[in-house]
Amino acid sequence: MTAAPFLRSIVAVRSSVPEDAFTAEALGTMREGSGVVIRDDGLVLTIGYLITEAEEIWLTDHAGRVVPAHALAYDQETGFGLVQALGDLSLPALPLGDAAAAGVGDAVTLADGQGHAVQAAIVARQEFAGYWEYLLDDAIFTAPAHPSWGGAALIDAEGRLVGIGSLRLQMAKGGEVADINMVVPIDLLVPILDDLLTRGRADRPPRPWLGAFSAESNGAVVVMSVADGSPAEKAGLRRGDVISDIRNEEVEGLADFYRKVWDSGAAGTEIPMRVVRDGREAWLRIRSADRNDFLKRPQLQ
Repeated sequence: MTAAPFLRSIVAVRSSVPEDAFTAEALGTMREGSGVVIRDDGLVLTIGYLITEAEEIWLTDHAGRVVPAHALAYDQETGFGLVQALGDLSLPALPLGDAAAAGVGDAVTLADGQGHAVQAAIVARQEFAGYWEYLLDDAIFTAPAHPSWGGAALIDAEGRLVGIGSLRLQMAKGGEVADINMVVPIDLLVPILDDLLTRGRADRPPRPWLGAFSAESNGAVVVMSVADGSPAEKAGLRRGDVISDIRNEEVEGLADFYRKVWDSGAAGTEIPMRVVRDGREAWLRIRSADRNDFLKRPQLQ
């Protein structure tokens, strides 16, 4: 499968974020990646971390033409971001495919806004839990890995967009370690697209957010760090704490931890949590928050 006919629909995305932005330390103030034109009016789909809190965004096509853009929305649950070109992109929209029909072994192409396309295959469809309170029930994993994965377009054999590149990871199989990409399935966009365009966010209660960056170790959830000023920091959660229970229910891994927190109610809900610290148990009560309340709002350029 050749990606050449589809490359015109993929643009480079570059954003500038204020130094005092909440995500500036973790994600940087200058971010670069890719995005995909999904409507003829210049609507571009990308991965949200590229545009979170951005005050300026530029889109560059394969001819080197630069067009300013505006961040329309960033959906915390899926990780998708939407950008609207403020000038005439004059680029064709890439049709949306059916990610649910994409199976392990399928040939796909992962292409970026610089014209670099990697012929790959889907190597897994499975749950993915990220350390930043993020969970996908059925993420797409592809190999070989694309070196510029952020916002890259995952294209199926029919030339349709089936996902947006998010991460580069490693997978161990048969004693060997291979680099792979994690891709967010396009099917997650369809139910919320109209909300994102009209409201700037999906029409659902925001999930409770703690501000804890955690990892799973032998089934245990270990706190790596907490965000400055976050509910977790204010409640006294510390690096090295092992989260053992939420509301008197045992935590069985990172994904289970997130689901128990989110099942507790909407943002603002108090989360009772038992932790093991230096061999001793302690109970904390964390008043959760809406993560979006910590982020700078995009200003129309």
